[in-house]
Formats: sequence, C-alpha cells, structure tokens
Amino acid sequence: MKKLLLTGFEPFLDHADNPTRLLADTLDSEMIGEYVVKSVVLPVTFSEAAEVVVAKMKEHQPDAVMMLGLAAGRNRITPERVAINCSDGDTDNDGVRKQDEPIIKDGSAAYFSTLPIRKYVDILREAGIPAAISNTAGTYVCNNIMYQTLHYIEENQLNVPAGFVHVPASSQMAIVKPGLASMSEDEMLRAVRLMIEAM
Repeated sequence: MKKLLLTGFEPFLDHADNPTRLLADTLDSEMIGEYVVKSVVLPVTFSEAAEVVVAKMKEHQPDAVMMLGLAAGRNRITPERVAINCSDGDTDNDGVRKQDEPIIKDGSAAYFSTLPIRKYVDILREAGIPAAISNTAGTYVCNNIMYQTLHYIEENQLNVPAGFVHVPASSQMAIVKPGLASMSEDEMLRAVRLMIEAM
C-alpha cells in the first residue's frame, strides 16, 4: 500500500479559517486510488513548517507528497510549477517577517514540482473544476515549504514526487468577505481526490 503525505495550514493573517486545514483533516487515513493519505496541519511559520513536513516524511516514509495552501483571491485550483530560494512578504504567525532572505544559503535558485501538474489541470478541467498551472508560489511560507521539501528530497536522493497546490478561499470565507473569489469545500475535496487518483 502506497502512502501520500498531505499537508494543510492553520489560519493566518486576517483569515478566520483556512480551507486546507479542513481538506487535510477530512482526507486523513482515506484510501484514494493507490494511496492511503497521511495528513498534517502545519503552523504558518517560517521556522517550523518545513521542519514538520520533513519530520512527517521521516515518520511515514511516503511515496508522494502533496502540500496544500490558501491563495485568497485566486478563483481556481492552481498547482505550482516552481519554488524559489527566497523568503519575503507578510508577517508569519510567530510575528516574523522576512525580506529578501534566502531559504537555504547557497542553495539552488529554484526547484520544480515533481507532481504531474499538467495532468492535474487537465483532469480537473475535464471534471468541470476551474484549474490552471501557477508559475509562482509567492515568497511566503507556502513557497518556503515547497522549496525545503524538494531540497530535502534531492539531498537524500529520494524517489518521491512532491509539490504544492494552492486552493481558493472557501465559500464560507466569502460570506464574511463579499467579493472574495471562492470555491466550496466539497468541490475542493473532489479536486484533491482527483489529483491523488491521478498520481
């Protein structure tokens, strides 16, 4: 039986919730396609989030890793193409703000996702779910964990496909923030299940 490590995030900034937390919690231990899902909800911190991912990889020895994050403002599921060696942007949940800092000093400039992101977009669109490849995971904690996870995989010569997928705000979040692009949590769950099946 293959294992897939699925990560979500706790709420951050001014967001009262984070749909990726529900996605991770709901899918934990579910059998999807060839994979049993092992989920973890991460802190939105530069100092800890990637460490938790690596610790869970060591614990579960997954055959694949899919990391999820909220991209409030996007209106579709967006698998990320690349993570860059830079931390910058808003304050994290520890109150830490980074500016123009390398994630790993003298590390590679970038790492590309090793998930089948084009296949994901194609199957989601065929299923009637809005989706597109994104060419920037930003420079916040989402990019940070994608970069550090792919770095860990390369450094340890692991044959483990891994990457990051951003999701829109949930419909519940849009209730309190009118005009915010959103998607129902049920539709997001359907999307994540389809992507895991496509592994």
